[in-house]
Amino acid sequence: MLTMHRSTLMNQFPKAIFGSLKAAAKKKAATGTKIIDLSLGSPDLPPAQIVREELAKQAEKADSYGYTLGGTERFHEAVANYYQRRSGVELDPQTEIIQTMGSQEGLVHLPLAFCNPGDIVLTTDPAYVAYAAGIHLAKCEAYAMPLTAEHQFLPDFDAIPEDICARAKMLILNLPGNPVPAMPSVAFFEKAIAFAKKHNLIVIHDAAYSEFYFEGTKPLSFLEVPGAKEVGVEINSLSKSFSLAGARIAYIVGNASIIETLGELKSHLDYGTFRPIQDAACVALDNAESITDELRTIFSTRHRVLSEGLEAIGWELAPSAGGMFVYAKYPQQQMDDKEFVYHVIEQTGVVLVPGSIFGASGRNHVRIALVQDEKLLQEAVSRLATL
Repeated sequence: MLTMHRSTLMNQFPKAIFGSLKAAAKKKAATGTKIIDLSLGSPDLPPAQIVREELAKQAEKADSYGYTLGGTERFHEAVANYYQRRSGVELDPQTEIIQTMGSQEGLVHLPLAFCNPGDIVLTTDPAYVAYAAGIHLAKCEAYAMPLTAEHQFLPDFDAIPEDICARAKMLILNLPGNPVPAMPSVAFFEKAIAFAKKHNLIVIHDAAYSEFYFEGTKPLSFLEVPGAKEVGVEINSLSKSFSLAGARIAYIVGNASIIETLGELKSHLDYGTFRPIQDAACVALDNAESITDELRTIFSTRHRVLSEGLEAIGWELAPSAGGMFVYAKYPQQQMDDKEFVYHVIEQTGVVLVPGSIFGASGRNHVRIALVQDEKLLQEAVSRLATL
């Protein structure tokens, strides 16, 4: 019989907790309890009808099934037009846009394209788990910048040691963030750009939640700030804002040299996204205003209901005016966050995510996704109040 040995690289990838949470929820559901799952950050709303109709129409065509070898001209134009309308940012569709198969694919491959073993990638703590995967694959090292209330849950560049800065090649930002939904400002992005120029860093801004804002004006695009294109790119996906999570379509925009290098790498990895999905994505981008206005109305109400409810029962929330999550410190601090979430499932049937899977600073916190309607969110708060 074949004896198989896992690569040593595999030891750097911890098992995802979501399967274990699902198993615990399934066991609880077997007792007759209705589960309220607030774990996965996948939209519960369907794509707009016009988007679904375009996908169906294009999929019917016999000539839609060949390789695309990347983003179509129509898709690149749609992204450029969207950025011009929404952020006032001019993009060259030929050189400053590349399509990826979801934002996670792009985020994982960017360190491979630019970092060597021993290089450092600056990330936040807590941070989206896919960043670590890309860093491990590139055999470089992560340096975690803690997100604290003292600094409005934004990284403090001044606290990074000089020897770390000297080895750093890349800086990953995510605003509004996952799991901490902090919001960017012009001043913060200006500081990030100056820091990148000083230390010759590539900046990657993950803007997956850019259409999720509940107060005032929309979050800034990193590329709106002068000098951003000189040092970096912004990555966004249609998964969240347009409910196309399963379609796996996203884009990276900005610095042409970064785009070109990533394109060279991707030419060895994939043959492009299914054309009907690209066509449906174009319809979504071309109608972004009406689609995302409805999205914000729904998620703003959910955010208010959940935030006010949790605060009323003594939970401590990170301030947020956007994003797809609530990041909270629960009152039962005698339990660590992993113990706590399984306790919550067993006692209430509500599924949350422990903050520590996103980094050490997430200990004794949980991430709660706004992926159920407001009545179920109210029910979730009522159940949590019984703990």
